[in-house]
Amino acid sequence: MSADATPARAPRPPRTLVQKLAPIVLGFEAIVVFLAGLTVFGLKALPAGIEQWWAIVGGAVLALACIAIAGMAAKPWAITAGWVIQVIVALSAILVPAILLVVVIFGGMWAYATIGGARLDARRPAEPSTETQTESE
Repeated sequence: MSADATPARAPRPPRTLVQKLAPIVLGFEAIVVFLAGLTVFGLKALPAGIEQWWAIVGGAVLALACIAIAGMAAKPWAITAGWVIQVIVALSAILVPAILLVVVIFGGMWAYATIGGARLDARRPAEPSTETQTESE
């Protein structure tokens, strides 16, 4: 069988702005969430009766969830799952109030990526323009 016999792959549809921005936010948030888990562990902020190493496990699981959802940003349920991640991170501020800073920064970036990105996607023309425009025009 020759290489010419393989059928050509159909081109992928262009990605929306939400599909481009959401994985970026979740990718960086994964790093910060893991470091927040280490912070909770280091400060021994978990309630009595819960082993402190669960903070590292929780941070790692949440970071892996961020990465997994970032990889599936084109799926219709991924944006909702991203909002769930934001709520879980916000709830972790009960343990360490400084995590509220992370919530404000990444929650704001997530809101812009999803809400603002969808608003900008709605203004984009459906068909790409065939004529090119340069800066001098």
